[in-house]
Amino acid sequence: MLRQTDRKRKTNPKSTEMNTEFLIPIAFFAMVYGIVYLFVRKKERLALISKGADATIFEASKQPSSLKWGLLFVGIGTGILLGKVLAVYTTLEEEPAFFSMICLFGGIGLIIYHLIANKFEVPAKV
Repeated sequence: MLRQTDRKRKTNPKSTEMNTEFLIPIAFFAMVYGIVYLFVRKKERLALISKGADATIFEASKQPSSLKWGLLFVGIGTGILLGKVLAVYTTLEEEPAFFSMICLFGGIGLIIYHLIANKFEVPAKV
């Protein structure tokens, strides 16, 4: 026999419990993608070494990634703030207001990073 709280929990659509079953297939496909990526990358590196080519193309770029992440998070924070303002002071619902403003200002932050990075980019010596 179910207790009173168990019955309420199963029938209450606004329960505070989070259903995480959807994470299982996402995690599985992410794991498969990661394994395939690592095998392909290893194969490419071995092919370069066997041909005697320089493997420095796999080194990370020297651009400041902290600037990129900083501008992205500033944009996301601004988007959250303006999304709340839109949700409160307009007839726009809260979810679309937050989502649109986060995407808009996060994208603007990445565009600003691109412009700054291109300004300070050193031309490659051939």
